[in-house]
Amino acid sequence: MTVLYKIPTGCKKIDEILDGGFSLKKVSLIYGEAETGKTTLVTQCAVNCARRGCKTLFVDSDGTFSARRLFQITSRDFKDISELMILMKPNNFSEQAIVIDRLKDYITESFGLVVIDTLTSLYRAEIAENYKKTFELNRELNRQMACLAQIAKTQRIVVLATSQVQSLFNEAFVVTEPIATRVLKFWADTIIAMRPTENPQIIKAILEKSPKKVQPLTCHLKIDETGIHEYLT
Repeated sequence: MTVLYKIPTGCKKIDEILDGGFSLKKVSLIYGEAETGKTTLVTQCAVNCARRGCKTLFVDSDGTFSARRLFQITSRDFKDISELMILMKPNNFSEQAIVIDRLKDYITESFGLVVIDTLTSLYRAEIAENYKKTFELNRELNRQMACLAQIAKTQRIVVLATSQVQSLFNEAFVVTEPIATRVLKFWADTIIAMRPTENPQIIKAILEKSPKKVQPLTCHLKIDETGIHEYLT
């Protein structure tokens, strides 16, 4: 059996900051606006996990997973990589809860990664339908994050979750934060914010939180057909 210690992102600077990549037994959050490379980054992590001989359970809650994109990133070993990825697509927030509750039944020793992309998409859709259920839905989202944290620790895997953002007005300027900020930031051991730049192919990644580093660290990434990589200015 392959012994997995870290799952690299494939972005040199981020992997250096994270001492080789995302750590086992931790929950990591990647959040940002649309088209900032969140899905590409977690897909790339799934590819790197597979290349180390471990499986990924990829929960596509936003309908953004693309086999074509996976092929672009893998090219030479698409068949081998795809066989080590299990894709699940919940249709609503309740189905997402069922998937998360049953993770321990799906995951075996051959798994190294669970991806939830996008964790807050179905949650947000349900709030839009009935805002009076906001407290109840926040409590359920908190419970799901607690389950993910428990699974990460007990199964010794990496859990990666992505999130959409909301705009918050802060005196004279506007900032973006992940949906359900307090819940997600409480449970996440590592947090990376993906910010757009004037160039749509260049993204600014900010490591806001990690187990070892307190000060935010920034690097620029380039998105192209082969994935997302460090951008050298």
